[in-house]
Amino acid sequence: MSDKGTQLHIELDRTSPVPLYHQMAKAIERSIESGQLAPGERLENEIALADRLRVSRPTARRALQEVVDLGMLVRRRGVGTQVAPVRVRRKVELTSLYDDLANAGRHPSTSVLEYSVGAAAPEVAAALELPADAQVVTVRRLRFADGEPLALMTNHLPREIAPTYDELADVGLYAALRSQGVEIHLARQQIGARAATAAESRVLGEKPRAALLTMERTAYDPAGRPIEHGVHLYRASRYSFATTLFAP
Repeated sequence: MSDKGTQLHIELDRTSPVPLYHQMAKAIERSIESGQLAPGERLENEIALADRLRVSRPTARRALQEVVDLGMLVRRRGVGTQVAPVRVRRKVELTSLYDDLANAGRHPSTSVLEYSVGAAAPEVAAALELPADAQVVTVRRLRFADGEPLALMTNHLPREIAPTYDELADVGLYAALRSQGVEIHLARQQIGARAATAAESRVLGEKPRAALLTMERTAYDPAGRPIEHGVHLYRASRYSFATTLFAP
């Protein structure tokens, strides 16, 4: 590494139909995914990169921008181009965020911001298929990965099956439900995006109106009874969903 930033060994195939900027971007992406480039590590600037690889400066700039657009690099005024903090890439599966983080070698922790019992709001009662005056437990938690805020999660559960405050501070919601014999069989969910409110930005440690990924999910037991309804907010700068698609 030089004092002007890390110089990656990048081999370019100038006979390939793949544009040079894309070859460069993929090489940088692979170096980040393999751990060769660590979070926070600074890369050489686009001028040095262009001169060293004998490409135009716009080509080098476009290569770096492609990786920035993936969320794997960040550009900071006065610092340069750095590898972004580790981003959680989560498969869209019927699992809990707590378990996914632990299985990925991250250190999950939870701060329970609210644990309350009260009459269900109409939309919650409808999602949980409960009478309008039914009592539900509402839990609002801030989930951390390696000590950094990652997600703000609000869940509603029928009172009779809701885990305790202490259980939810120690383990994920689904693990707490399983410990008392409640199994999750399937779920319906919607994924979207929106800008953070001022309060959400403060809690998640993001800039005002930062991009958030949203997930609304209702989970069911093997008998088809709804057991929880949740609305989760994830920092788009630190989190993404991954899916696998098959041709019909």
